[in-house]
Amino acid sequence: MSRPNFRVIKPEIRVLGVDDGKFIPQTQGNAIVVGVVFRGGCSIDGVMHTNVAIDGLDATEKITAMINTSPHRRQLRLVMLNGITFAGFNVVDIKKLSAAVGLPVLALTHEKPDLDGIHEALKNLPNSEERWRMVLGAGEIHEVQNNGTVVYVGLAGISLCDAEKIIKLTSTRSCLPEPLRVAHLIASGITS
Repeated sequence: MSRPNFRVIKPEIRVLGVDDGKFIPQTQGNAIVVGVVFRGGCSIDGVMHTNVAIDGLDATEKITAMINTSPHRRQLRLVMLNGITFAGFNVVDIKKLSAAVGLPVLALTHEKPDLDGIHEALKNLPNSEERWRMVLGAGEIHEVQNNGTVVYVGLAGISLCDAEKIIKLTSTRSCLPEPLRVAHLIASGITS
């Protein structure tokens, strides 16, 4: 997939923020994943959802389907994930997701991922090496200064420079971009 050229990043760029809801760890079943379409950091254009298996291996495919079947798909210019793991250790392959939806993907976290700790935890799950390859496949973790706080970001299909601009543009209320902040609020509210 060719990298999009964000020569001009419009203030109302359509960004999809994706986060999961609460779930009971180490159980069988599903967790809800919510996507929120935002215009820049200002207003919501839409909401979508799917379910992924707790500690499963279907997050990449389910999020891809959620995006590609959404009526908002044509407006989207970028996908932001709250990390690369959903519903426990259901790892998203951000490069595969980016290619499948034809959009750049950012995976953001507040805390720097502890790769050694993640690797050890994955050893307790089936297909641990496949999960670990997806974690490593996310590439370098970059530090981005945003509203006086550091956020950590993995990239697929976008330059760090453009990613920083979009993170800052969409972070109007906190160090977390609005699409992710609101997706978190909705997903958490549904599963409280």
